[in-house]
Amino acid sequence: MSATKKVVLFYPPYDGPPLGAPLSLLCLASPLLQAGFEVKLVDNLLSPDYEKTILRETADALCLGISVLTGPHIGAAVRVSRAVKKLRPKMPIVFGGWHPSLATQQTLREPFVDAIVRGQGELTLLELVQRIADGREWDGVRGLSFKEGDGTMIHEPERPVANINELPAPAYHLADPSVYAVPSGIRQLAYASSVGCPYQCNYCTDQVFYKRRFNAYRVERVVNDFAELVPRYDIAHVPLFDSNFLVDRKRAVAIARGIIASGIKVQWDFQTSTDFLALMSEDDVRLLAESGVHHIGFGTESASQEVLTLMNKRFQHVEQMVETARKTDLAGIHIVFNIILGYPGETAAQRQQTFRIMSDIAKEHANVSFSPNIFTPYPGIPIWPQLKEMGVREPQSLEEWETLALGTNVLPWLRGEELQRLRRSLEYFLLNNQIRKVTTRVPWLRRRARRLLGAPIRWRIGKSRYSFPWELWLSRAVERVVTRRSLLTGQALPERTQEVC
Repeated sequence: MSATKKVVLFYPPYDGPPLGAPLSLLCLASPLLQAGFEVKLVDNLLSPDYEKTILRETADALCLGISVLTGPHIGAAVRVSRAVKKLRPKMPIVFGGWHPSLATQQTLREPFVDAIVRGQGELTLLELVQRIADGREWDGVRGLSFKEGDGTMIHEPERPVANINELPAPAYHLADPSVYAVPSGIRQLAYASSVGCPYQCNYCTDQVFYKRRFNAYRVERVVNDFAELVPRYDIAHVPLFDSNFLVDRKRAVAIARGIIASGIKVQWDFQTSTDFLALMSEDDVRLLAESGVHHIGFGTESASQEVLTLMNKRFQHVEQMVETARKTDLAGIHIVFNIILGYPGETAAQRQQTFRIMSDIAKEHANVSFSPNIFTPYPGIPIWPQLKEMGVREPQSLEEWETLALGTNVLPWLRGEELQRLRRSLEYFLLNNQIRKVTTRVPWLRRRARRLLGAPIRWRIGKSRYSFPWELWLSRAVERVVTRRSLLTGQALPERTQEVC
């Protein structure tokens, strides 16, 4: 039996803006703390020199756990793991999170990875840590994949999904909100009131991870959490990491009513799908706004019904997008429509249809913004067999997945002139909407110039004519066009960032 009770949990750095302490680590830490273990959280905001911190902290630790997402997250995870394994070869290194859960066999091949906690990790990690502390074998831990001494990979059966109401609350006390407020300028608290989404979009990893089950906190718990955590940590903004918050609309409205009744004043935002919000009454959408909802992100992806069918989004229709924009505009809620470009089977004409329809919606409703991305094939998504037939090469190692940031183009059908045309039409689409939004907030001379720009840009989009782009040259000299926005907050993002919790 080990004398130490310490566990080190690491959240690798990423390029996106911080939305509070890493919620995944806070969730993992809570059961460990309840069981009497000591937990040391490490991320780049708390420990800028995180590699040295981890090497120091693991000197007397039971193990190192790392939460990993596909893309740039992987690089730091690999470097730290190699450094720890070189210095402490017997130290168990445990990977978890989205990427190892979706590409388990490939990730476990790496010599510096000893075990993988698959899927919902709180109880699996706790049981593994208890085995390590007691010096017992790891076999029989459901939801765990690991390597035996001879390198043989063992994949234990899936762990039944736990009702999240029965899991302990995230260990918010381990992270100081003021630290995370420095780069963002606002005290934020990442929160998830539910996990899972009932839909099965062909490009989405959520259905693989959560098996299409909507697993949600009870209304009373969410309201009580807001009423307790917001004043305790002086929180101004709560971004919800729910996959699809409005799956249960009655629950969502009850939460909003509860927040209003509690008397707390806080801004909170979430992601959902337009079909759910379109079914809500205008009064209920206004109630969301009254409770503090300032922004909502929507995975609209396309305004072509044919492309939506290819994506297995038959539940979504353009009429719902229009109705969603109308109701949120009435309520004063800003919204962002995500757009996926280059999806397999999408034609240039269908892409232009999306730009035209989305522009028409934004023309009528000034609360609408857009966040377009080139289709990115993440591990485990249902469409991979078709992608391979179409010539997409699947990364063959953990480190190859590092280069696959959101929006990275690996699509063989989107090259050369076709890619150039997509980029040009996208620039005009975004410029058209950005010009419309800023005309009332600039000096009269700029206002007049931008009115003059609007007409030729709309003509280009309608006719799909993009040669000699003088409007783009002029706009770049005046103001940067926002090409990506956060679905969680609506804020402008740097290129190729991945939002994480």
